[in-house]
Amino acid sequence: MTAQRLVIVGSGPAGYTAAVYAARASLEPIVIAGSVTAGGELMNTTDVENFPGFPAGIQGPELMENMRQQAERFGATVIYDDVQELVLQPGAHKITTALGESYTAEAVILATGSAYRKLGLPNEDKLSGHGVSWCATCDGFFFKDKHIAVVGGGDSAMEEATFLTKFASKVSVIHRRQELRASQAMQDRAKADPKIEFILDSEISEIHGDDALTGVTVRNIVTGEESPLDVTGLFIAIGSDPRTELFADQLELRPDGYLKVDGRASLTNVEGVFAAGDLIDPVYRQAITAAGSGCSAAIDAEHYLSNR
Repeated sequence: MTAQRLVIVGSGPAGYTAAVYAARASLEPIVIAGSVTAGGELMNTTDVENFPGFPAGIQGPELMENMRQQAERFGATVIYDDVQELVLQPGAHKITTALGESYTAEAVILATGSAYRKLGLPNEDKLSGHGVSWCATCDGFFFKDKHIAVVGGGDSAMEEATFLTKFASKVSVIHRRQELRASQAMQDRAKADPKIEFILDSEISEIHGDDALTGVTVRNIVTGEESPLDVTGLFIAIGSDPRTELFADQLELRPDGYLKVDGRASLTNVEGVFAAGDLIDPVYRQAITAAGSGCSAAIDAEHYLSNR
């Protein structure tokens, strides 16, 4: 079992920023970035136009690669593995990975992010990768000249719908309410696109198909009327839930399921355990706020370790 001063669980803007600051403080952090999820949700994003310092925008994967390289430049070690077990005990937190590596750490920063939320309908998981998707940038290319549905009314849904118009012949946005939740700029962009139609006050009640998606049934939640929608692609963009399964029984959570920290700081209720990013933020959920909280977590961890 390898002893470390600091282990960062998770990557993305929060984890990589924490690694940059921790490495510059000579803590030589290990980042367990994930075997598949390394880089976080921005790996599935195309143009990032609102991260400061990039006036022409930057691709999400490129931004994450830059952050990773910056962290490694200062002495962080990035490991593409998954944490399988986490035993939090002050002074010697134990981390075991899927590949069988074991570490003890004086301090841990949790930056596990969030996971896509599902509709909870039959066939949803069965047809995942066969017409049902949560990632337009991953799968949009496979739906050239097809009719696609996007579920959701927030910024993510508008971004998915707009991106998918590059491939689809038509994109139907299905939202449970009459008003969209997306920012006005994102709404305006989507509404100005001739390929996008909006089906409001509605939800999907059934997903059809055996080996591949053949269509969905749309229910109007005001009238109860149901109607078929012949789509071959369904992209679900209804938000996400924090990834707390590794430590939910060891750390205090908020009523909404997010990890609880001490005010604006990153301290959890267990000594030497800090948190950052979407894991603690149900409100802003931006790359820049995740990066900022990663900075806070690293500074909090540095202060904690220097006082031990």
